[in-house]
Amino acid sequence: MKRLCFVQAALFALLALFALFPAEAQLRQNGALGFRDAARLAVANSNELRAGRAGRALREGAWKAGLRAYLPQLSLAVSEDDRLSQIGADSFLKNYTVSLDQLVWDGGRTGTARSLERAELVLLGDQLERNEAEIAEAAFDAYRGVLIGRRIILIRESALESLAEQRRILEEEFALGMVTALDVAEGNITYREAELELAALRLEAEETETLFAELLGLDEVPELAESIDIFRKASPPSPDAARQTALARNPDLVLARHTLERRRIEAKSASLSWLPSLRASAGFTLSGQRYPLTRHSWSLGLTLNFSSPWFSGALGGSAGWEPPYDKSARVQSSVSPLPDPASGIGAKQAKLALVRERENYSALLSKTGRAAVLGTEKINLSERRRIMALEALDLAAEKYRLTETLMGLGRITRVELMEARIEYAEKETEAVNAAAALLAAERDMERLLKLRPGTLANSLGRIGGIQ
Repeated sequence: MKRLCFVQAALFALLALFALFPAEAQLRQNGALGFRDAARLAVANSNELRAGRAGRALREGAWKAGLRAYLPQLSLAVSEDDRLSQIGADSFLKNYTVSLDQLVWDGGRTGTARSLERAELVLLGDQLERNEAEIAEAAFDAYRGVLIGRRIILIRESALESLAEQRRILEEEFALGMVTALDVAEGNITYREAELELAALRLEAEETETLFAELLGLDEVPELAESIDIFRKASPPSPDAARQTALARNPDLVLARHTLERRRIEAKSASLSWLPSLRASAGFTLSGQRYPLTRHSWSLGLTLNFSSPWFSGALGGSAGWEPPYDKSARVQSSVSPLPDPASGIGAKQAKLALVRERENYSALLSKTGRAAVLGTEKINLSERRRIMALEALDLAAEKYRLTETLMGLGRITRVELMEARIEYAEKETEAVNAAAALLAAERDMERLLKLRPGTLANSLGRIGGIQ
């Protein structure tokens, strides 16, 4: 039986491990890392996020334990008073007291304080989500940087292979006396420049991949499942749809709403600070000279406490009964004038903070709506840039074919052909950068609308994303 329980516990632990690291589990199964998997790994690898979640869980537990404020307070007291007298009888009085103290009414201050604590927890949760989104976004950017670097390196390697072939032909033509040594030198310089540029790109890509692997908590970057498609067309949302979705889902607006709610609760709490609080108390005492204790007494009381910047005090009364003959009653009061006049502006400050928060929220509404409209325009401009880059690439390809023809006719040198090949590689690089800029613009819109990466078009009834 114990062995079975141990096996079940081990299975639960494994399931919990896969639940915490779903991206790593998927990576092991499929062998390739998607951009969403990269985000999950980066989030799972963040010590800051783990500490933040643990801290919020502790505060959540403390808030739940705060329900104790509504329950009566029970206290037990035991005392023994020994008195030895030279004149008169000695006394060995023993007392056992059970007392209850219950808050009856405090003008809603306790409930308001708990609401304020809850609002703080919500804000803390929002901040954790924002931190998680920032870490995931860093993973997206790094992933995209690795894709761009690898794609450009492939382009430059292909160009370098072509240049190497042209340089070999130049050397053969020089051996046959068809070109001069100056032509060979120019060809070698052109090849060497392209080689050095490729080496620099490789170093930069290696640094990017190292940072990416560190962000994911891996020793090296695994196989990547995504790629950049320079022929994918953008499908931006309409400005009205983007604006409406942003006003409903934008994380900054959600945070602003919660902050506004916290300010409202603070203003309400400040406005209730002058209300008095009423508490009830009850007690039962057993006493006597020796065991078993034979005397007992009861007491009931009410206390009214009030506090304001101008005066504070308390008014209380209690009644007691000690069977069979003794009864008692007590009334007491105290007043303190001008305890803290400076705190009288607290309610006004809270109201002013609420007014300012409302103004900030209104301004953020307008800003978010404009950002959504501008985001659609940015996507359209990025799409136009991608199309222009493809057109320039087609022209570069046509120019390169024309240069090959002119080279065959002997109207240009082979070095000029090599320069045309480099220009074509540059246009390929520009096309990749334009496609990456389009992806970045779409991702900015997804962040604004609080959408998962690559789901902008799907969420609006179209097909799109990273291909």
